[in-house]
Amino acid sequence: MIDEIVKKILNGDIRAIARAISWIENDLPDKEALIDELFKQTGRAKIIGITGPPGSGKSSLLDRIIDLEKQKGKKIAVLAIDPSSPFSGGAILGDRVRMQKHATDPQVFIRSMASRGHLGGLAGATADALKVLDAAGYDLIIIETIGVGQTEIEVMNIVDLVLLVLVPGLGDEIQALKAGVMEIGDIFVINKADKDEARRVKAEVEYVLHLKNEDSKESSNPIFMTSATQNTGIKELVEGMESTLQQMEESGLLKERRLKRLALELKRILSSKIEDHVHHFLNTENNLELWLDQLAHRQAAPYQLISKKVKQVLKEFKKQ
Repeated sequence: MIDEIVKKILNGDIRAIARAISWIENDLPDKEALIDELFKQTGRAKIIGITGPPGSGKSSLLDRIIDLEKQKGKKIAVLAIDPSSPFSGGAILGDRVRMQKHATDPQVFIRSMASRGHLGGLAGATADALKVLDAAGYDLIIIETIGVGQTEIEVMNIVDLVLLVLVPGLGDEIQALKAGVMEIGDIFVINKADKDEARRVKAEVEYVLHLKNEDSKESSNPIFMTSATQNTGIKELVEGMESTLQQMEESGLLKERRLKRLALELKRILSSKIEDHVHHFLNTENNLELWLDQLAHRQAAPYQLISKKVKQVLKEFKKQ
């Protein structure tokens, strides 16, 4: 069964691709064998993440980017991260109706994925879904996140290049961006550039990036002014994406980033496996109520209790 679906995925079968991603999201038993079979066929696709505050026009911008990339004959896949449900039909996914003109295009694959409230689950499921799309022959894979926050930073660990989209009207929110999210952007996009104060936002971003790169020998991050509604600046942005990726490849940064991604993935898988084995050995599901009762009655302390359980696991491990 695995061999059959792998063959279909490698041939670009849309149904097989969608089915494989569902296996991943639902964490079915065959998932690991499927990913391992596909892994040797991965590493060719360029993976881009696009994030920014809600309302910054990410979906409209992405729609325009897809148009230009299609004209170059590229196969494009989009994973749109939904923090609630992959098919809720709510306002969040309603915004993505703007991309649905591509839904029947054989060159484009669009899929929403649910975070289900788990950062680790989000990163793991998305990373595995990327392998399916990469093996299926997509040249460009784009991950679109909902908004700026910790979830976005986690997801950005699994892409080659990050586009951070900002818009006029953020006001003091640009101050909050200085704290951490500005660190993840490789390319900065001031969307809705036809609006008032777009130039001011660009100046503020330039100032923040100057502070960020003050002690660095690296060149400053590129900034592009775009208007998705008026279709201006998109061509320059796409050219900038390609140029930045080429520079990263030539400098070795792309290889370094991908190795870091593999290292994070190995650590995630290792932690997950260890956690599963520990919970199984300690029968956590059935014993949790007893442990909570001990803590509630102050018959045990949390660190003491867990340290004792870990010692039990290690003792059993040494016997084997």
